[in-house]
Amino acid sequence: MAWVKIPKENHPTFHACLPRDPRITTIKMFGGVAAKVNRQMFAGLFGRGAIVKISPADQKIALALDGAELFDPMGNGRVMHHTVLLPESVMDEPEELRKWFRKALEHTVTLPPKKKAAMKKAPAMKKKPAKAAAVKKAVAKKPPERRA
Repeated sequence: MAWVKIPKENHPTFHACLPRDPRITTIKMFGGVAAKVNRQMFAGLFGRGAIVKISPADQKIALALDGAELFDPMGNGRVMHHTVLLPESVMDEPEELRKWFRKALEHTVTLPPKKKAAMKKAPAMKKKPAKAAAVKKAVAKKPPERRA
């Protein structure tokens, strides 16, 4: 799928359709918003539609919707496991979107929590060794002392 900017008007719809569950957190992601549970993303905005991580059985049902497809964010054939890009029309049907978000939450809570990413240390700066040869040359080029 070609990159399409996420419409700002989809943000309130997304938030309004999320299940009311204290385990859910939301984050800003790529100009949109995503919802997580157990550090696993289960729903998000992409292009003009929404994505959901759902069970294999629900995935078959979702893919039968006109315009739904496996989520391939880079468009290179590498799809995200169990994640479906719902048709854009779902954004105009809040009850339908709520249903998919509930299914995504129910599926994702059964998955093991993602481990917290370890902070990567910046590579240590290597000290450049003093150029001994350059120092020796500078000392060697000292003009000879004059004798009076």
